[in-house]
Amino acid sequence: MRCLKCNSLDDKVIDSRMSKDGLSIRRRRECLACGFRFTTYEQLEHSDLRVIKRDGTREPFRREKLLEGLVKACEKRPVSIESLESAVEAIMGELAAEGLREIPTRMIGPKVMSKLKKIDPVAFVRYASVYRQFQDVGEFIDEIESLDRPGIDPTTQPDLFEPTSV
Repeated sequence: MRCLKCNSLDDKVIDSRMSKDGLSIRRRRECLACGFRFTTYEQLEHSDLRVIKRDGTREPFRREKLLEGLVKACEKRPVSIESLESAVEAIMGELAAEGLREIPTRMIGPKVMSKLKKIDPVAFVRYASVYRQFQDVGEFIDEIESLDRPGIDPTTQPDLFEPTSV
């Protein structure tokens, strides 16, 4: 692997760990030229899997593109990259279980939204607005209102103000 700092090709592996789902291996490396440490991931290549886009064109499935979409949806949100990578691995596992060689985007988008809904509701609405091509604010409002608000039960909330009689 090429060092990100000095571009040297000489490095050594310091630590290797299997991911939680068992689909990739995380390797910590150290550059022998400058001592810089960095992380790489090794996973099976799904080169024969293709995506059918809305306009009918086909392109190879790229894990990086899926992760980029999740990262963009979670921009400036308190979401770790590890949770996004885990979501990507889970989505890829679900897609592999389908057993298809070509997968329409209409099958990928809902899987992504399902994962984002559990990770961060704001990121979910951001992604849904692009995927579903929202045209006006009303569609945003409808989507937000459809979200379940975890942990909020209005019957157990204390009254902030005492009722006054007039």
